Amino acid sequence: MYTETPSSTEISIEENPGGTAVAEIQWRDVLQIIQPFIGSVTERIEDQVKTFDPEISEMAGYALSGVGKQFRPSLVALAGNAEYNEFPDDLVNIAVIVEMVHIATLVHDDIMDQASIRRGKTSLASRYGNQSAVLLGDCLFAHALKMASAFPSTEVCRTVASATKIVCSGEIRQTLTRSPQSVDRENYFRIVEMKTAELFALSCEMGLWVTNPSPEYRQILRRFGLALGTAYQIYDDCLDFFGKEPQTGKSLGKDIDQGKITLPVILALENATESDRVRILKMIKEWNPEKMNDFQDLLSKSNSQDASRDYVFEYIDKARECAGQLPDTICFKALDQLANFIRQQTVKLLKN
Repeated sequence: MYTETPSSTEISIEENPGGTAVAEIQWRDVLQIIQPFIGSVTERIEDQVKTFDPEISEMAGYALSGVGKQFRPSLVALAGNAEYNEFPDDLVNIAVIVEMVHIATLVHDDIMDQASIRRGKTSLASRYGNQSAVLLGDCLFAHALKMASAFPSTEVCRTVASATKIVCSGEIRQTLTRSPQSVDRENYFRIVEMKTAELFALSCEMGLWVTNPSPEYRQILRRFGLALGTAYQIYDDCLDFFGKEPQTGKSLGKDIDQGKITLPVILALENATESDRVRILKMIKEWNPEKMNDFQDLLSKSNSQDASRDYVFEYIDKARECAGQLPDTICFKALDQLANFIRQQTVKLLKN
């Protein structure tokens, strides 16, 4: 039900400015050491689905199936140094809690965006209706907090509740700024930090907390998660314009179609000539997916592609700097590799 289905795991070999080939990184290779942990998370989620009322468990199972790269459970495992079969049961519960919060936010996102497809399958809202979907999202939030409250310390419940509030606040903020005139770089990065990066940071913080409650390393891992989550979201936003539909599993331009103004568009509007800026705004207002090639040309003409890539690199560098401050363990080294994986995926997507 909750199996790993990574996409685009193989990436091209990058060349540095001196022309020396850098060995490619593959998703499975980076996370090989935590596969037993991911398996345990899968089983635990299936167990939790069974605790819902029979009428609801089918919906919950549907919502929690078909996940992607499992970034957040992987971050929990790596931050908690879950090497091979060596990890405490509490660490698994943390990963399940974070993933339930994440899926709940996606369920609510799809309702607000009127999205019919999620990760290549019918969205929960399209399958069961908006009313049932919004309540199922609420159930997932509540169930995550119930699991968090079972820990002896109130720290888990408090931290998870705080992160959930931040994520939902970020969604509200994005909903209130759905026009090119109302969003700029500062607002964009704040929304990304709240909606995406916060759960990356939570995964890292709580993963470490279970196995090594060091305040110093916890802050380092929080900064790592915020930087990695921001880089990942920028990359994902670029996929919506510069990717290939088989690669993304959805039609390109969905963000604009749903009223979301992301970094590639913001940078294009900042750097475009006045005439091109007028054209971009007109195309956004009267969005037609068949005009995607023309829109891509305008983005490229305004240097949006290169500027977006530079931002990904900036945040990846911040993440790797944090990873370099951590002890020399196999899992902490994998965090650095994970950051570099996103960098190389970005190179592949936004290559000249």
